[in-house]
Amino acid sequence: MTFKNITVAGAGVLGSQIAYQIALKGFKVTVYNHHIDTAEKRLHALKADYQHDLHLTDEEFQAGLDNIVNITTDLKAAVADADYVIEALPESLDLKEKFYTELSEVAPAKTVFASNSSSFIPGQLVKYVDRPNKYLHMHFANKIWRFNVAEIMGTNQTDPAVYQEVVDFARAIGMVPIELHKEQHGYVLNAVLIPLLGSAMQLWANGVSDPQTIDKDWMISTSSPMGPFMIIDMVGLRTPYQMEINTYQTTKDPIHQTIADKLKSMIDAGHTGQESGQGFYHYPNPEFEDPEFLKK
Repeated sequence: MTFKNITVAGAGVLGSQIAYQIALKGFKVTVYNHHIDTAEKRLHALKADYQHDLHLTDEEFQAGLDNIVNITTDLKAAVADADYVIEALPESLDLKEKFYTELSEVAPAKTVFASNSSSFIPGQLVKYVDRPNKYLHMHFANKIWRFNVAEIMGTNQTDPAVYQEVVDFARAIGMVPIELHKEQHGYVLNAVLIPLLGSAMQLWANGVSDPQTIDKDWMISTSSPMGPFMIIDMVGLRTPYQMEINTYQTTKDPIHQTIADKLKSMIDAGHTGQESGQGFYHYPNPEFEDPEFLKK
């Protein structure tokens, strides 16, 4: 494998996880983000989860942080020697178009581009890059150190050798590569998960039932450890909000605008999910951890 220097663009909930996981596995990582302090805060905030779930010592966690060699707001500097760039920016087509146009101008010829996009397939974004043979998607699940899959999807222009390089890289950073043989909205995971979350949000938006009741029904009836609104809190409300906006723009179905409006009111109030301390539940002691939650 030739990848050594990795750049992660975007240090949101998932971008920060991607950056740290790669660094923990020994790669040199540069983080590109508009706010350096926010990126640093999110990376350091991973310590509790990594120590709880993977039993890392303070020294082991710090070793991962030490492999994050730079956090910068300068895209040209961020990719100056990058072998591989993983884009983890918000799900806005305009934003991604602007980013890939700029990235194509400053990245070395050797650099492979990948998107972690949940909403868009590679064929929708490849037109914005100058190297379609070196472009594909590598999609991670939230809490990647526990739910360690990397869904890999290219276009009919992706070089098979590049695709295989990314598959090998996924294994090198502790992921199980899920190889897709054709383009599919939602990959495998979200193709199954998004209809569930969408149906739950429609029930909520239409006033049929409240989020906790919906979660209880799903958990009791299917023996699932999590309900759909618990998952939304874990992911963060900004991602489903943007996905609902994108879906409304495509379908013009008013229910998606209604859901987006309800999510937006929560986001504007600072209730963005688990990370902020409140979403559909209150953290760090969410209601669903009450032993009586499924009995009431």
